[in-house]
Amino acid sequence: MKPANAIQERVLEFLQQYPPFNLISQEQLQQLAGQVRVQYLEPEQTLFNQGDTPHEVFYVVRQGSVRLEQGMGEAKRLVDVCDEGDVFGARALIAKKNYSSTATATEETLVYGVSIALFDPILHHNPEVALYFAAGFAAGGPVQQGNMQETNEARRSLHRTTTQQLHLEDVLTLSTGHNKVTCTAQTSIRLAAQIMSDKDSSFILVVDEEEHPIGILTDTDLRKRVVAGHVGIDDMVEAVMSEPEVTIAPNPHMAEALLLLMRHRVKHLCVTRDGTVNSPVEGVLTEHHLLLAQGNNPVVLVQEIRQTSSIAHLPAIRNRAEELLQKYLEQDVNIAFVANIMTEINDALVVRALQHAEGILGEPPLRYCWLSIGSEGREEQLLRTDQDNALVFEDAHVGLEQEAQAYFVQLAVLVNEVLEQCGFEKCPANMMAGNPKWCQPLHAWKQYFHNWIHEPTEEALLNASIFFDYRPLHGNLVLAKELTSYIYEHIQQERIFLPYLAKHALQSPPPLSFFRNFMVERGGDHKDQFDIKLRAMTPLVDAARVLTLYNRVAGENNTFKRFARLAELEPQNATLYREAAMAYEIMMRHRALSGLRNNDTGRYINPAQLNKLERQTLRNTFKIISDVQELLQVRFQLNYLNA
Repeated sequence: MKPANAIQERVLEFLQQYPPFNLISQEQLQQLAGQVRVQYLEPEQTLFNQGDTPHEVFYVVRQGSVRLEQGMGEAKRLVDVCDEGDVFGARALIAKKNYSSTATATEETLVYGVSIALFDPILHHNPEVALYFAAGFAAGGPVQQGNMQETNEARRSLHRTTTQQLHLEDVLTLSTGHNKVTCTAQTSIRLAAQIMSDKDSSFILVVDEEEHPIGILTDTDLRKRVVAGHVGIDDMVEAVMSEPEVTIAPNPHMAEALLLLMRHRVKHLCVTRDGTVNSPVEGVLTEHHLLLAQGNNPVVLVQEIRQTSSIAHLPAIRNRAEELLQKYLEQDVNIAFVANIMTEINDALVVRALQHAEGILGEPPLRYCWLSIGSEGREEQLLRTDQDNALVFEDAHVGLEQEAQAYFVQLAVLVNEVLEQCGFEKCPANMMAGNPKWCQPLHAWKQYFHNWIHEPTEEALLNASIFFDYRPLHGNLVLAKELTSYIYEHIQQERIFLPYLAKHALQSPPPLSFFRNFMVERGGDHKDQFDIKLRAMTPLVDAARVLTLYNRVAGENNTFKRFARLAELEPQNATLYREAAMAYEIMMRHRALSGLRNNDTGRYINPAQLNKLERQTLRNTFKIISDVQELLQVRFQLNYLNA
């Protein structure tokens, strides 16, 4: 073999490991590899300067590293650091402009120069390659003004998997002829049962004269109410039907149908012409349809949690949910849907644990409401991280409150123990309902929030940032609603609180780029690891919280949904808010994948475990964090706020 061919084969072998070259046909890549220029750089040797006319090639780091800088002298700033497999100097390829930065070798470095003339046709005829550059994955200044939508599309497009897809976004087709079984509310139960028997159906829809759904009668209703003797067989159907009926539009996405079944705890969805109760019935979508459509069904997991007779079975069921999460992430299922599914499963687990605890301790002495806080409160807990919860019970006289608190603390301790057995570690800071401090009557919770809002010390702001994200999960939801009303009333009274909360939200400065030696922990158990929660996710969570409070949006805790609502309320910032939501989803996915890979919470990421595409995707999210924090700085005039 000739030396030239040996070099070409080595170049080919290297390039096909990295995007965008792994998206190119073997024949095209062979041609590119044959024309690659191999260039050696001494430490501190400059390859090109800012403002230089573009070379006839763009570059790929083969070995070593290259730093990209903008400006001169004291004004010089680091833009990026490129290491093995990074593409840079690509502005000449797309933007047709002079170099926007200076490229200097930081050590002994080998780079490949790829011919622009040969690559240009590939770029214009390969949508995946074009998307790679449009998403800003090339190092240094963006060759195009990309956005997080393009980044996410590129991430999904470039994602490779050999596993069988679940097709959760597929459309379910429904033959409406054979399962459209109906009667009126005035039909006798005897006749309705006969119709069900004739049609071999386990249900019958109850409709009005325009065939709009008003309820449903099922075999279960007949057993529990008619056979049990509570209602006569000749009474009318309206006396025994379940209402209101849950409706859905024809040919829904599987994800939408799954969530409705779990959320409303039903086994049938009424399909109507426009998806509402105000249009004619077309048929019924049953749980059985979904069971046939996919194997490890989350609906089944939730049902098993709710119906299990032994609390000892819960850990095994929750382990299966982790397997489901792994499958969803591997198959790149929409992260918002995944979060919804895991929330429904976790919520069912908490409710079952509460029922178990009440069974041991007896009926509660007062009405109460269990509150999820932290990531579970925001419906964002994908992995089994530590517990964060609280409990509020109704006000009573002092003696009864003390007695009730003793009961509820015992109740919460039992629940915390069940959750721990299911893999949710207890909160290291003891922010759990089993701690008497966070198990209080309504008036005590009001006093907590009053103090945090009107005296915003550092500790108060920390507590506020945690407990503002509470979500009522079980019990008397009116208690949580009353507490929410009280909180928003006092936020409006104390105008200085939100600026202080905004300043608290800026305590975690974002890493502006994903450099070779990026911001990692310098010591301790997580030395040389990247804290994605503190450095990247928390800044967006905190910003979304304070901005929704500023806009007086109550009852919305989820970070994606907060940013979506903000985009509606502030059209001038809509693009930034949508970008922030997408950046947060990308980071949630990375954290979950890291956690499953390492069997931990995913908070600390080992940079060495990230592939090139993952690093480039994360790098693109960090600029969004900076832009959101700059908005907070201006909105609340934080430069003028005293420490």
